[in-house]
Amino acid sequence: MGWKITFGLIFVILTFFLLFFYWFFPLSSTEFTPQSESSSKSFQLGQIKDLQFYENMRYPESAISYNIGDCSIAKRDEAVRALNLLQEKTVLRFYPVAANEEISITCDSRSKIEGGFFIAGEGGPTNITKAGEFNVISKGTVLLIRESQCKNPNVGVHELLHALGFNHTTNPDDIMYPISNCNQEIQNYTIDLIDNLYSIPSYPDITFESVSAIMKGKYLDANMSIRNNGFEESPAAIVQIYADGGLVKEVNLDPLGIGHGIVISLKNIWIGQFNTEQLRFFVKTNFDELKKDNNEVTLKIKK
Repeated sequence: MGWKITFGLIFVILTFFLLFFYWFFPLSSTEFTPQSESSSKSFQLGQIKDLQFYENMRYPESAISYNIGDCSIAKRDEAVRALNLLQEKTVLRFYPVAANEEISITCDSRSKIEGGFFIAGEGGPTNITKAGEFNVISKGTVLLIRESQCKNPNVGVHELLHALGFNHTTNPDDIMYPISNCNQEIQNYTIDLIDNLYSIPSYPDITFESVSAIMKGKYLDANMSIRNNGFEESPAAIVQIYADGGLVKEVNLDPLGIGHGIVISLKNIWIGQFNTEQLRFFVKTNFDELKKDNNEVTLKIKK
C-alpha cells in the first residue's frame, strides 16, 4: 500500500505543479491590434494653400500679449494702429505686457535694401510647436525698419500678420503681397482664416498616438504613446486599461505641456482570465478638451 500512497502523492504534486506552471507561466502569446480608425482631419478650416508658413498656425489664445521696445513715437503709433486694425477686423485681441510677451515689436532706424527694394520691416513666428493638426505659436517678433508712408499702418499690419504665421501671397491687392503699396488691404480670406482658427476653444487635447499589447497567458504587456495636441497644458489624468469590460489597471498621467508626449510601457499586468477578446485603453479626464473620442483605443485579437 505504501507505494500506492507514494505514487498518489507524486501524482498530486505533479498535477499541482503542472497547473501552477500552466496558470503562471504561459507557453503562448496573443497579439492585439487596434480597430480601424479614421484618418480624416477633425478641423476643416478651408485654408487656402500656402496662405500660412505651415498649416493651421495660431497662438494658444485669441488674446495675445505684446511689448513694444525702443521705438520712435511714429513707429510706436504705427504698431499700435496695426494692432487696433486687426482687432477691429478679426476676433483677435492684443494687450500690452512689460515682459514675457508673445509678440515682441522692436524698431530699427537703419534702411535695409534687399533685391534692389527697400525693406520696410520683418516679422514672423520664432517658436512653433507641432500639436496634432495645429502649429502652435508661442513667440513671434515684428521689426519695423521704415515708417509707413500710407494713411493706414500697412507696414505694421503686414509684419504683424507674418508674426501670426501668414506668408506672402501672389495677389497684388493683398496687404501680404511682398511689394507694398498704399492701396493694399487685408483680404477676406485672411480674416476668415483667423476667425476660424481662433474660434476653436483653447483647450488641451489628450490623444493616444499609438497603442500595442500582447497577452502572455494571463499576463498583459502594453505600450502606449500619449500626447497633448491642444492649446494649453493638460492637467493630471488617469489611464485605465480594461480587459473584456473589466478594469485591470490604472496609471497616473502627469500634466503634459503643449505638444508634449509620454511613452508608457507596462509589463506583466495580471488579467486573471484566459481568452481575452478585447482590450480598451482610456484616458479619464475631468477637464474640457478639444476632442474626447481620441481618449480611447480598443484593441482586438490580431488575425
